[in-house]
Amino acid sequence: MIISASRRTDIPAFYSAWLKNRIEKGFCMVRNPFNPAQVRRVSLLAKDVDLFVFWTRNALPLLPFLKQLDRNGYHYYFLYTVTAYGEDLEPHLPSQQKQIDRVKILAEQIGSDKVIWRYDPILLSVKFNINFHTDHFAELAKNLKPWVYRVIVSPIDMYAKTRRNLQENAAILPVDFEERVNSGLFPQLAKIAGDNHLEIQSCASRIDTSSFGIPAGKCIDDSYIQQVFSIGVSRQKDRGQRKSCSCVKSTDIGRYNSCVHGCLYCYAVQTWKQAKTYFQNHNVAKPEM
Repeated sequence: MIISASRRTDIPAFYSAWLKNRIEKGFCMVRNPFNPAQVRRVSLLAKDVDLFVFWTRNALPLLPFLKQLDRNGYHYYFLYTVTAYGEDLEPHLPSQQKQIDRVKILAEQIGSDKVIWRYDPILLSVKFNINFHTDHFAELAKNLKPWVYRVIVSPIDMYAKTRRNLQENAAILPVDFEERVNSGLFPQLAKIAGDNHLEIQSCASRIDTSSFGIPAGKCIDDSYIQQVFSIGVSRQKDRGQRKSCSCVKSTDIGRYNSCVHGCLYCYAVQTWKQAKTYFQNHNVAKPEM
């Protein structure tokens, strides 16, 4: 079993103490976000967990616990999101340099083969145009290349809550991806990645980016897991994800409306205030996040 921690929230950044407690207890409880009456017990014992996939923007709170995971025979890797939108879209994130420094600290501890950079979502607007993305992607690639070897990119999906959070500012309201935009942006991202010796893939992209030099990939990737950890896992597509997502089956242990990074484009949070209230009241001793 692969444990996804988590597409629904940033567990390493905000709920590391809860996760440590649950792994020591050997299980957690996960409520179905679409059927709240349904609660599932998920084993977190080493014998039942093939590996953890950590989705994060800040792994530092989890770092002290990783050595304990190593001693107990757990495997893991990190999907580490670093973008460059700044205060307009990411008002509660630290500076770009600090985000890069955090990736460096993580990679120095666990190895760059276990850290995958996500430049996601790609939001195109009047302010965040093609030139913005190529310039900032190039800067990030140059600074991150000693600490990662793969980057995953994907255009934004405009969920209703995402559009609502963005619609007040015309300069950042996303424009639709069109063929002209695709051909202007994705080949440049592919070239920048290649120039910096980074593998580049897309994941859960409704656009076929392969013709632009970016093959379709997977964030939760059975081939990568086999290569890095010598673990054979199911190749079955995760039916709980979007049709365009090719990730293999995993069990997510997170909770929506609990991440307090406050990114305006986030699909997992209704409002930052709601998430902050949940975070402040969270009980790390409870089996359910």
